[in-house]
Amino acid sequence: MIATESTPKAEKDGIPELPLPVSLFGSGTVMHHGVKTLPSVDARPAGVLQGSVREDIIVRICVLASGSSGNATFVAAGRTRILVDAGLSLRELSKRLSDIGEDPKDLDAVLISHEHSDHVSGLPVLARKHKIPIYLTHLTAPIIDWGGGAPHVETFQAGCRISIGDLEVDTFTIPHDAADPIAFAFRGEGVRIGLVTDLGYLPDSVKYHLQGTDLLVLESNHDLEMLKVGPYPWSVKQRVMGRKGHLSNDVVSDFIAEDLSSSTATLVLAHLSENNNHPELVRMVGKQALDARCLSTKLVIAEQRRSTEVFLF
Repeated sequence: MIATESTPKAEKDGIPELPLPVSLFGSGTVMHHGVKTLPSVDARPAGVLQGSVREDIIVRICVLASGSSGNATFVAAGRTRILVDAGLSLRELSKRLSDIGEDPKDLDAVLISHEHSDHVSGLPVLARKHKIPIYLTHLTAPIIDWGGGAPHVETFQAGCRISIGDLEVDTFTIPHDAADPIAFAFRGEGVRIGLVTDLGYLPDSVKYHLQGTDLLVLESNHDLEMLKVGPYPWSVKQRVMGRKGHLSNDVVSDFIAEDLSSSTATLVLAHLSENNNHPELVRMVGKQALDARCLSTKLVIAEQRRSTEVFLF
């Protein structure tokens, strides 16, 4: 159950441990049995959160922006604050973080899913100004144009598990037309969060990592018919529809019908195409699939121009 201003936080059963592939890492971290560990953050006393959020709320998630013009998601557990992707300008990112009582300077890490501009356009300026550790894969790191002066970069092998403060993060490879694209499953304070966008289909290896999530952010990029008759050149349409492109509403509907965990309290459908989809169409498709399974999962549609609510556990 999702906590609100008047409801208690959820208590979850444990999730089975996942295999830990061997990997190499940059400096500034400690390895514990194959897990990369960033020392816990001491700047904020335990149990105290910024703004008006209740002190017993220990996990927070907000999709700050989602779409082809820029992507960023805020995840916090305990004393740890992480940004996933930085596809917004520093000014816009700062504004959207401020709207939820946060500040870029308080971020403990930035995780990057892949090198496409809608995920990293604001990264060089953010990294230079606030000296935040940037986590990305060995193959993605060399592709980023830092614009002079390399920031604090921590690299890892796709598929490994890393630990950043109070959050454990499982990284896993996804099928997309990038150098080394990955998605994430976060675990903190007994809450499990999945964040998966920019992929052409849902292989079993990805579905495995989405089991038992309390909140899942999943791409629902395009309506197939809208894409086929839309303004894109045929080569672009083929790319979007391909196995290294983006998920259609139909694929997402099938996933909800067959594979979405009944434990998922909130499903956020994200990365909608502005030209080949519509929020109300996505909402309708998602609701029909949830209703067919009699699931009470809360359905939210992430937008490009404004942040979602802050989900509290």
